[in-house]
Amino acid sequence: MSFKGLVRELREMRDGIGSMSRRGIEGRHWRSRTRSHIAPDVAPMELVDQGQWANLPPELLLDIIRRIEESETTWPARTVVVYCASVCKSWRDITKEIVKTPEECGRLTFPISLKQPGPRDALIQCYIKRDRATSIHRLYFGLTPSEGESDKLLLAAKKIRKATSTEFALSLVSDDFSRASSTYVGKLRSNFLGTKFTIYDTQPTTDATIQHNLNRSSQRFHKKQVSPRVPACSYSIATISYELNVLRTRGPRRMNCIMHSIPVSSIQEGGTAPTPKSFPHSFDDKHLPSSPSFKSKDLNATSSSLSPICFDPLTLKNKAPRWHEQLQCWCLNFKGRVTVASVKNFQLVASVDPSHNVSAAEQDKVILQFGKIGKDIFTMDYRYPLSAFQAFAICLSSFDTKPACE
Repeated sequence: MSFKGLVRELREMRDGIGSMSRRGIEGRHWRSRTRSHIAPDVAPMELVDQGQWANLPPELLLDIIRRIEESETTWPARTVVVYCASVCKSWRDITKEIVKTPEECGRLTFPISLKQPGPRDALIQCYIKRDRATSIHRLYFGLTPSEGESDKLLLAAKKIRKATSTEFALSLVSDDFSRASSTYVGKLRSNFLGTKFTIYDTQPTTDATIQHNLNRSSQRFHKKQVSPRVPACSYSIATISYELNVLRTRGPRRMNCIMHSIPVSSIQEGGTAPTPKSFPHSFDDKHLPSSPSFKSKDLNATSSSLSPICFDPLTLKNKAPRWHEQLQCWCLNFKGRVTVASVKNFQLVASVDPSHNVSAAEQDKVILQFGKIGKDIFTMDYRYPLSAFQAFAICLSSFDTKPACE
């Protein structure tokens, strides 16, 4: 079979491909010599035939998946790579081994890519569409919206107004924002004035983050009531602050982002940023007391005795715009990615102390830029050390009303 024919057949197997990955398991004998009761024997189940795809030689399979990964570099064609990981366990293991992180290859493939840092030398370009009627914001991969509405949906957020705050619930899909859903990935919460926001993630970036951020208020459910597929905690990973400008004498908005989960050393030469490898399928009990009578107050007492994170967090600030005399407005160079003037437009760069020895070139790099290109359409471009999830949450904070900051 030719390589093109293989790719075509993989595309045709979209819906039925998962059935080939089911493996039968031999039944267990419930008899035990140490027990007094007798249980009936259970006949072993027959193995499910996985077909010809699961029996390919590893060397051939490695070459096939590598060629597919290198040829299908853009969406929606890159969906074939995801199909390869859905065939069976052997295909999935090899695909995960071949597919690199966005930091290494600049591509988004699996959902976990949205929690991993972007590339160091280029921006991943996305855009956001706001639906005012449903208060849903959708993040798509691509330069601008296409006519066929076939763009790749990355994340969606629903704005929820409360008495004393505003929340944005983030999900992998645009029709389910329940915190009990497996597609729920985090949230953004504001204070009463809309001047301070906190980003919460459903998974920790490091073990140190678990110890530092685990607290009573973050536990969403009692441990015994949680489905094994649903994470049980929220972790505070960043804080966004907007400076007050009540008299409107300071020009455009000023914002600062403290990324509690990203060390400032990540932008130093040779530094690295936390990179999760997979979504949590269950709450890791090793970080919690194992007593059956576990209560949330025990969780709070345990976390208070743990040591805090020992690194300086990365701080981002908005790049100062310049005043354009002819246009009589504040301007930033978005390199053509922003076309409409708006108070929401911004660029974020690193704000570091000279003692951290970060080069001037690194400090001038735009890590995240966000701006308006049409009615309810905005661009969002990000790079290392931010992930798509973190960048999207920061941009969502710009949508909330801030009468005291502008």
